[in-house]
Amino acid sequence: MLDLTSTAGFPSRRHVPPRNDAGFVSLPERREATVAAPHAAFLREMLAALDGRPRAISPKWFYDAAGSALFDDICGLPEYYPTRTETAILTRHAGEIAQLIGPHAEIVEFGAGSLAKVRLLLDALEQPRRFVPIDISGEHLQAAAQALRADYAGLQVTPVVADYTLPLQLPEALPGSGRRVGFFPGSTLGNFTPPEALAFLRRAAAVLRGGALLIGVDLVKDPAVLHAAYNDAQGVTAAFNRNLLVRANRELGSDFDLSRFAHSAFYNAPMQRIEMHLLSLTRQSVRLAGRHFRFDEGETLHTEHSHKFTHDRLRALARQAGFEPGPVWTDPRGWFAVHWLAAPA
Repeated sequence: MLDLTSTAGFPSRRHVPPRNDAGFVSLPERREATVAAPHAAFLREMLAALDGRPRAISPKWFYDAAGSALFDDICGLPEYYPTRTETAILTRHAGEIAQLIGPHAEIVEFGAGSLAKVRLLLDALEQPRRFVPIDISGEHLQAAAQALRADYAGLQVTPVVADYTLPLQLPEALPGSGRRVGFFPGSTLGNFTPPEALAFLRRAAAVLRGGALLIGVDLVKDPAVLHAAYNDAQGVTAAFNRNLLVRANRELGSDFDLSRFAHSAFYNAPMQRIEMHLLSLTRQSVRLAGRHFRFDEGETLHTEHSHKFTHDRLRALARQAGFEPGPVWTDPRGWFAVHWLAAPA
């Protein structure tokens, strides 16, 4: 889940970036920010968040190894319908989707995570050539990529550790490969603001030129269903939210007192989005990088929002970004949708 999106376009693909010892493709232009100095970028954004009013930080910082594991746990919760609903859609329509993708394809997954859903596509595809998962959490991505290699011996798996909301250089297409198709499941698009969503889709249309984007989006529905999904009875989502502060204390040397912050998630109907916050339960001071930041009682740090879509809204946004909307698949209750967006030639 990602929030602060660069509006710059993707650079042209010039060469295959060097592979490091862990088997990842490294991006030379972004090595310092995304690989060599992740703590510096985290510190910079946390300081900016604490200085800001209202206070807000990108949800990409949820995803250290612990945060990624907690999100995997969230996906299995009874209240959290998006994962199982999208999985059912992909399972039911994998054959149709594979026909659209065609043989010898290269699949690029943005924000790859545990790589569970892409297996449904890979199993249905005719001789896929390569899979390029992109994720900001290198440790989590490495483990998932290794497991995928073991199960798909003929598939070239080329992980890219990167923040895909920044300008991104992908490896050159393999000789003889078919379409390059992006895969963006999980309704992660909803974590962008509308301008950021448009900017991401425009960059995706450029980097997938001649191919397509397969994208999952959560749909507008009963707020009670949404509230339950982000306020589970077991408190896993609350732990996931607070893990941002755990990570800041560990990596940045801050002194957030977790007992003084509550998880707060609610549906903002006029904005058609879930908002997730860390709410200060008391007036308090937090230290970071030699500075002190005061929180008043009831003040929040906005950690995530998740926009919900209608079919028409998503298709209009896709056309504005340069895609041509195609088939759309949904579940019987109309809670979730998977859209096929053809990229310009």
